[in-house]
Amino acid sequence: MLNIGVIIPALNPDNKLIDLISNINSSSILSAAINEIIIVNDGSDAKHQVIFQQLRQRYPELTILNHPHNRGKGAALKTAFTYVQKHLPNIDGVATMDSDGQHTIAALQSCLDRFAQDPQQLVIGVRHFTNDIPFRSQFGNLLTSGLVRLLTRQNISDTQTGLRVIPMTYTKALINFSGDRFEFEFDMLLQAKKYHVKIIEQPIPTIYLEGNASSHFRVIRDSIAIYSRFLKFAASGLISFLIDISLFYLVLFFIGNHVLNSILVATVVSRVLSSIANYSINHHVVFNHAGNKTLGVSNFLCKWKSSPIS
Repeated sequence: MLNIGVIIPALNPDNKLIDLISNINSSSILSAAINEIIIVNDGSDAKHQVIFQQLRQRYPELTILNHPHNRGKGAALKTAFTYVQKHLPNIDGVATMDSDGQHTIAALQSCLDRFAQDPQQLVIGVRHFTNDIPFRSQFGNLLTSGLVRLLTRQNISDTQTGLRVIPMTYTKALINFSGDRFEFEFDMLLQAKKYHVKIIEQPIPTIYLEGNASSHFRVIRDSIAIYSRFLKFAASGLISFLIDISLFYLVLFFIGNHVLNSILVATVVSRVLSSIANYSINHHVVFNHAGNKTLGVSNFLCKWKSSPIS
């Protein structure tokens, strides 16, 4: 039996959040697996505080964490992850859901069932996009999915889904990630491979209410924050490649290229230095010092496969 925490970031929610909590508590199967439900009130205005008051009255067992002002969905998730690490260290993972009614308990259950097959994987609920979906959601998802596939060689068909089941081991790293808004969820996917977390897709129903009017996505500012991550990631790889190939031929020029040993020395020197450069750029520029991973032999060996002599 899984032991799961449910995290729901909420900014100015309506009665759909109350309905969601009611549906979760009404499911005997989910209630048996869910250890605690954590709602993060991300600086909702005075008009919407009544929703949280009603939740406290109806469900006193709920954990409601509060941000005094709006900090963003990423910050809300990190606040909840920090709470989970401190108060629920023995659970298997956490499920994240949106508060606007776009995720059903059936979808949550299907993701938990998939997660149960391997509690070290990251399960994301992926939606089927049709012509009924708002254009901005279709276009944004197609573009980001293509960029993720190009840069990380991972085929993720729905990068914008908020329904995810995350292993506890990964939440420890996520707490230290940069980004406090929607870009945080993209970093979670971009860096999963680095932390040896496999991403698994689970189909879920596609629900958009009132043309996705409840979304708090800021089209210009949040898009810039998201796509800047991809540009930095791509630039990092290109710079590392240029350093790699330049050093390779520079070493051969000085020590001679007619002996096999010279080629091997050139390969080792260029590979080590470009690996250090790649790690430094990613750590200090792309992900703003996120995580505590250090450069290791695995990075060196992975890059060795793309050696100029291989």
